[in-house]
Amino acid sequence: DIICRRPYNEFCFRICFGVFFVKESENKMSENRNHNTVRLAKMGMLVAIAIVLVYFIHFPIFPAVAFLEYDPADIPMGTFAFGPVAGILLTVVTAVIQGVTVSAASGLYGIIMHIISTSTLVIVAGVIYQKHKTRKTALIGLVCGVLAMTIVMIGANMIITPLSMGV
Repeated sequence: DIICRRPYNEFCFRICFGVFFVKESENKMSENRNHNTVRLAKMGMLVAIAIVLVYFIHFPIFPAVAFLEYDPADIPMGTFAFGPVAGILLTVVTAVIQGVTVSAASGLYGIIMHIISTSTLVIVAGVIYQKHKTRKTALIGLVCGVLAMTIVMIGANMIITPLSMGV
């Protein structure tokens, strides 16, 4: 009699705990979905803020070279908050929206150069900041990112600019 009940009890035990574990994993999946939704909303807000800032604040650095302009969209807050990969995604989305709307005069050339320059800054600053998340590390990451961006953009301007300008 005990032998007959034992498989039944194990079956009930597995079903009960299996349902418990499924419920627990469903709750974790639901929490992950909520976390991803909140993260995506925050990233969208950062892109929107960057576009609004660029709309109101952008000006040529040298009036003779109008396509070299300052805009505050290159501040890598997204990479500090969400990591370097998210920072690159934010850069690409912001560059495309900005290139189509606010800075449409520079066209595809402006979008490509914006993605290259800001991605360099975001990657370097984000990787350095991820090691130790302090203000000092953020500042070091920004300085190293600006230096890396300068070096990369010298090369990009020597290669991409002549190709796009037909020189």
